[in-house]
Parts: sequence; C-alpha cells; structure tokens
Amino acid sequence: MRPLHLIALLLCLLAPSAFAERLYQVELLVFRQAGEPVIAPKIAPDDWAGTALPIDGNERATALNNEAAKLNPGNGYQVLLHKAWSQTLGGTPSRVAVSTGDGHFGHYPVEGTLTFTQERFADLDLELWINHFSADGLLDSSEHMKVAQRLKDNSLTYLDHGSLGALVRISPL
Repeated sequence: MRPLHLIALLLCLLAPSAFAERLYQVELLVFRQAGEPVIAPKIAPDDWAGTALPIDGNERATALNNEAAKLNPGNGYQVLLHKAWSQTLGGTPSRVAVSTGDGHFGHYPVEGTLTFTQERFADLDLELWINHFSADGLLDSSEHMKVAQRLKDNSLTYLDHGSLGALVRISPL
C-alpha cells in the first residue's frame, strides 16, 4: 500500500472519533435589555419542555459572574436567568430544559430549551419564554426568544433578540 493511501485510510478511520460525544460545561446568562418588553402573540405552551431533559443534577458553578454583575439595572439591564451545567454534545441532538423561579401550574418566570448538535462545530437552537403571571398565578403573557447560532469552544457568544439578550459559553471538560 502506498504511503498516501495509508494516510488516507488512517484519516478515515480516526475522523469519526474526532466527532465523538464529549462532556462540556454549558453556561447561559439571559437578560432583559433597556426598553419595553416585546410580548409574543401567544403565551408559552403547556408542554414547553417537551422531551427535553432537565439540567437538575448536572448543575455546576457559574463562571460568567463578572459579566452578570455588569448587567445591572444601573446599566439598563436585568438578569433573568444565570445557570451552568454539564452536558454531553455530539452528532445526535441533545436537548435540555432550563427554568428559574417559582413554578405556577407547570410554568416558570423563565423557561425554555436548548438543543445542541456538534459535528465540526457546536450548533445551538435556543427557545426561551419569559412569562408574566396574573395575581392568581395564571400565565398572562409571554416574551419569546428563539435563536439558532453556531458556537465555538470556550468563546462567549452574544445572542440578541429585541428586548432580550443572552450570553452562552460552552467549554470542554
């Protein structure tokens, strides 16, 4: 076998392992930007999490604390959610559910899902609902953020969505 053919064969055999599933720390920081909230035409669906797995049990310490501190009301921002967790990313989509605050009839002040697929790069599909409740705890209205973005390892990515924004970082563990 020629050396060039041997190298090509080795690359074909080793390439799939380069894209095998790996464990990552995912950190998500969601905030409201200055201005009026943009209310969605529909409220969050009752099955907002669908088949997504909760991050409970996989939560980790947050690292974007300096960034979160800068997103304060004095600067025209309000942090709505700040969480970090460990998650396996690979070629098969992996979907998790995040929420924060006190639940009311299956809904939370902030709730949503993140779906990751990683081949050469990590692709994120983020769908979040910022919910507003009536005095009796019923879901009254929602803000909706839906964004798809390609992420690079260890890079902080800013997602802009009208009156809402998010910072996301994925880091291999």
